[in-house]
Amino acid sequence: MNRKSVNLPNVIIIVSAAVFVLSVVALAFGDFLADTFDVIGIRIAMLVVAFASFCSSSLFSMLIYSHNRTASRINDDTNRRAELFRELTFASSNYSIVEFIDRMLIYDESDRYVERYVDPRTMEFHMIDSRIDDLAVCENKRDYRFTSMKIPFRVLEGKYVSGIAIERLSFERDGSRFDFRPCGDAAETDVFILYNETTKRHNVIINLITPKETDFFLSEKVNAFSKIVIRLCVTSLLGVRVKGVSHLYFTNPEQIEAVGSNTYRINSATFALVAPPQVTHYPQ
Repeated sequence: MNRKSVNLPNVIIIVSAAVFVLSVVALAFGDFLADTFDVIGIRIAMLVVAFASFCSSSLFSMLIYSHNRTASRINDDTNRRAELFRELTFASSNYSIVEFIDRMLIYDESDRYVERYVDPRTMEFHMIDSRIDDLAVCENKRDYRFTSMKIPFRVLEGKYVSGIAIERLSFERDGSRFDFRPCGDAAETDVFILYNETTKRHNVIINLITPKETDFFLSEKVNAFSKIVIRLCVTSLLGVRVKGVSHLYFTNPEQIEAVGSNTYRINSATFALVAPPQVTHYPQ
């Protein structure tokens, strides 16, 4: 209860007492006023009584208004709580959790996708090494390496997946760490979701940008990693969004299994929620 609602009863009591005292005084001294000021005294007494009646009516109306406003606020709060409960119930029944499975593939990105998506206005479906600048990549593409990562996944629990976005991505190798972030000021990067007709599995594809002098991925060599950490957001078909962190542990390739690519068998994949499911509100 706020300070205004606490002081209102005291104000009403004080003003009502003052009005009552003035009314009694005006009535008690009505004859005195009539004898002293003739008819004007009676008029003054009636004026005081009328003013007291007006004050009483105003205070009563104010009290009713305050009660209605309080009731309206209670109703609004109840409606908000009910809406929140409905959203929580809907979200808890329609979220999606994914699990990365089978084999992860890392390979050089196609040149046509580099020309199409590596643009300072968009940079869609790409994540950039956290140590380099976006604008420098767009101005000097020849100084950077463009790599694609494809991972099959399945819906471990919940509904169909309509979208996956990655907030942070990191690779670990022999004490070294390679961190990737979304391009520009974006908080996350959307991934390609492709369905493989042969394996009957869905795959996520994200493109990575690194300087050529780094040893993150060299297509002519076997590139070993000890762990990959993916901070991602998964949106179900009904618009329920969850945030989580996935850790991938796998068997490193012993040889280059295809031209310019490395394939990693995923031995263990974990997914931990970092935020409860939430309903996504899209603009109309």
